[in-house]
Amino acid sequence: MIDMTQTNITWIEGEVVENEVHMTIVELSHASRTTEDLIMTWVSEGVLSPAGSSPEDWRFSGDSLRRAKTAAHLTHDLELNVPGVALALDLLDEIAQLRARLK
Repeated sequence: MIDMTQTNITWIEGEVVENEVHMTIVELSHASRTTEDLIMTWVSEGVLSPAGSSPEDWRFSGDSLRRAKTAAHLTHDLELNVPGVALALDLLDEIAQLRARLK
């Protein structure tokens, strides 16, 4: 029998978004709680890679939402500038790839 008074339970909140879902810059802005200007800056730095040739035509995948939320946290919580966010995301991606290889 488990003593519930001694059990630590951690709840994790998340969203599942399929990569086949494509969002506009406005939708991504709302979903990631960031400004469209900041998203445009992230695109120019390579943080996000939308399909389309201009901001009006851009479409972002579900993976872009994950990256945008992480970029927003790095920007606001750690006060990283845009190049720092790009570098941190690249390093986080590399770590994830290396962990996947180890499994």
